[in-house]
Amino acid sequence: QVRLVESGGGLVQAGGSLRLSCAASGRTYGTYAMGWFRQAPGKERGFVAATGWSGGRIYYDNSVKGRFTISRDTAKNTVFLQMNNLQPEDTAVYYCQSTVRVGSDTDDYWGQGTQVTVSS
Repeated sequence: QVRLVESGGGLVQAGGSLRLSCAASGRTYGTYAMGWFRQAPGKERGFVAATGWSGGRIYYDNSVKGRFTISRDTAKNTVFLQMNNLQPEDTAVYYCQSTVRVGSDTDDYWGQGTQVTVSS
């Protein structure tokens, strides 16, 4: 099992910044990728950003490109999401996700979520 604990959410005005952190513990050996998803009220959970764990390839949703930056600290099993120029449409619960290799398969784990609220 992998436990993911997010932190760093909060209330910010439009144009402001927040930095989310997600620390993984437990069976982190074999981590393949970590990333962030978000879910706004009344909407489905959607992809925000992800990073490969060993190679470090990075992916962003188009809606956050140029504003959000994902990074990782493999020694601390932690992934970060630096969010700049936040807008009200970024308001959502942000979830950390980890994909871990298990033999030829993978398992996905989720954090409990952290609320980000952007006021106009």
